[in-house]
Amino acid sequence: MAASSPLPVTQDLSALYAKLQELVRFLREALTISNAHTVDFYTESVWEQRVNLPPDLVLAVLRRSAAEEARPAAARPLVEGEEGPGVTDLTKIFCETSQKLMSIEGFALMAKYYSVQNLGICTPFEQLLVALQANQKQRTGKNMKPDEFMNMKKSHEVQAMSELVSNIANYCGIKQVIDVGSGKGYLSSFLSLKYGLKVYGIDSSNTNTHGAEERNRKLKKHCKVYHTPSKLDVSGLALKMAKEQTVQDDIKYEADMDGVYNNNPTNQGKISTSDFLSDFSDPVISNIRKQMESLHVHSHQEENLHFENALSLINFLPINAVEITSSSEIPNRKMPEANKERRKTTLKTSESNIYSPLTSFITADSELHDIIEDLEDCLMVGLHTCGDLAPNTLRIFTSKSEIKGICSVGCCYHLLSEEFENPLKECTQEKWGFPMCHYLKEERWCCGRNARMSACLALERVAVGQGLPTESLFYRAVLQDIIKDCYGITKCDRHVGKIYSKSSSFLDYVRKSLKKLGLDESKLPEKIIMDYYEKYKPRMNELEAFNMLKVVLAPCIETLILLDRLCYLKEQEDIAWSALVKLFDPVKSPRCYAVIALKKQQ
Repeated sequence: MAASSPLPVTQDLSALYAKLQELVRFLREALTISNAHTVDFYTESVWEQRVNLPPDLVLAVLRRSAAEEARPAAARPLVEGEEGPGVTDLTKIFCETSQKLMSIEGFALMAKYYSVQNLGICTPFEQLLVALQANQKQRTGKNMKPDEFMNMKKSHEVQAMSELVSNIANYCGIKQVIDVGSGKGYLSSFLSLKYGLKVYGIDSSNTNTHGAEERNRKLKKHCKVYHTPSKLDVSGLALKMAKEQTVQDDIKYEADMDGVYNNNPTNQGKISTSDFLSDFSDPVISNIRKQMESLHVHSHQEENLHFENALSLINFLPINAVEITSSSEIPNRKMPEANKERRKTTLKTSESNIYSPLTSFITADSELHDIIEDLEDCLMVGLHTCGDLAPNTLRIFTSKSEIKGICSVGCCYHLLSEEFENPLKECTQEKWGFPMCHYLKEERWCCGRNARMSACLALERVAVGQGLPTESLFYRAVLQDIIKDCYGITKCDRHVGKIYSKSSSFLDYVRKSLKKLGLDESKLPEKIIMDYYEKYKPRMNELEAFNMLKVVLAPCIETLILLDRLCYLKEQEDIAWSALVKLFDPVKSPRCYAVIALKKQQ
């Protein structure tokens, strides 16, 4: 490492094991709620089987609890590091014989206590930044504003994570970053263009990589930044680059690959500068015009037209993969000696400031040298890496000497492979997504897919009024009872999809769903369908209350998964420092925790 300043003190492995043991004890009882499938809510009488309380009481208590989550942390009755209920007698919460929920107040208190923040295992983001920056010469990031070409959520994530990764790289004296599961390259591009890091973005989708490579090719074609002013039409460059953008609208809730700014002109003819600028916000228009005016003012001062001018204009366009033109592509022309030296310095700097998209399917056994020819000491990062990709990056980090640090934000917990989920099923898989640490492996711990799906629920969003889609879930649960009674199908593995949003009524929903499932909907008269609706409508509050139980429990399951990963890192002998850090606002980005680790200095 390039720095010797101490990083924040974190809890040791024994302390984490103790918290993990308490959490597991609570979840052994509580996971019966998370593992109940909403689709089967009425067909399997889930409320009667799991809860011994009236639904209105459950809703009232949980709504109060959720409201407290929306309050400032200092105003909450239970705050980080405060003494909590610990291993409270769970028989007061769950019945010993029936395992039914008996105390909603005790349940809510325990669920709140066993969250990342309240367990005191989370290192504050600002505290870590201060420690990383101590006695360090900071990289000066260029003035780039991602909110001009990303949506609010993605901008929030990229700014926070890129700042942290840049500081870790600076702390370790590292220039190379490997972004695993890079997708469209938002984080990779920002790390490269703003912080001057050499970034390799690895994604398994050839479509994502090909798109980035094509943008690279087109941008390089037009970035002849050392042309004379008469040859370099800055307005034309901006227009061409704008016309060559593609529509980026790839919505993925848990993978967090959100849609981006859409600026794909349908008119392929010539367009004026004002037409182009009309697609941007007023501040962007003003800045681009200033850049153009500045460049034209210096049209007779060749020595002042160099790389920084072109890059500052590029900053106002959507950040994509940019590779600066090499010296061999620059036309020969006479220039002052001072400019030649400046050109050499600029090119030398720009050569390390590259985002290179690569296509590869990453596993725990992937050989990075086979993917990256010039692999050197580097950091590995991942912004919302799905399923097993997050634990696999941790395994790669611990096994490859070149990787000196890691910053990983996972998502899509329901896509994790679990070693002990199907103990009787033969499987040749050796490395599983969960569990990773020794303690949970010895316990042969299993969450189950429904519980992992529940871990993706966003308590903080519900707390601020972004509730669950209760009616659509109700429609699906009632449909399942219709399928069971009228078609004799007890288990339906096929998905209905997004039919609810396309339906005008419950009747319309049932007709369309049955047709999609390949069932003869003509055999069901309207009256029979509506009788089912009227039968279960008074019990919709049961479904709403049960889903609120899942929402309140979701942070505990996520804590278990994150603690498993942190303990795995603490178990490694060559890890100097590791922690969980809350990077994002959970209302904007529910999967907000990063697992961070640095290796010991060799």
